[in-house]
Amino acid sequence: MKSPTEEELEESIKELSEYKNRLEKEVVTISQKLKMPQRKIESIINSHQELNKIKIILSKLYKQKENATSNLLL
Repeated sequence: MKSPTEEELEESIKELSEYKNRLEKEVVTISQKLKMPQRKIESIINSHQELNKIKIILSKLYKQKENATSNLLL
């Protein structure tokens, strides 16, 4: 299996970041409708399983992109 191109990595990062932002916004909106305190909302976001998985994947994608970029410079 070949490595993804820098453009493919960039597109994946962009789409996954947009999804993460939409999901966070949805959690905040629903929590605010339930009149939850801001600390509770932040706690929910920080412990949200899917959001945490997305953050881990994004971190890996950023590292992979960084490695691909540095390999091009060598």
